[in-house]
Amino acid sequence: MALGCQLVWATTWLEQANEVVAPRIGLPKLPVAEWPDGHADAEKDPRGLHGKTRHLVEWADGRPFIWVDDEIGSMDRLWVSAQHPGPSLLHRVEPARGLADPDFSAITDWLRKHGFVLPPLRPGRPTEGDLQAWPGPLGRP
Repeated sequence: MALGCQLVWATTWLEQANEVVAPRIGLPKLPVAEWPDGHADAEKDPRGLHGKTRHLVEWADGRPFIWVDDEIGSMDRLWVSAQHPGPSLLHRVEPARGLADPDFSAITDWLRKHGFVLPPLRPGRPTEGDLQAWPGPLGRP
């Protein structure tokens, strides 16, 4: 939240992510990416492509995006690289650990590299105090 990015649940939990997960990790209610019941090209997708990948690229519609997930694989990276014209970061998180300081560092490094203006953060995980200290959303220079 302190990074100022637009957060969206991209999970098969759908709205349950807001009801079950968000309160446990201190997130407000977030928009939810709706998944189609299947798509016409599913049979044509390369082996190993995550079921979310094509839809996330379509949703991003050329805009910069970061996808944080514990199931991202090499085929997803190849697909996004070939199909998405804008910058993207596909960041795999260790499922047993969850988001940790090195993950936040990778995300903030990527944002800075791509010209996003970041709020000043204290070392470690962003906190509620960091969010309150930041006057507005991320912007591009």
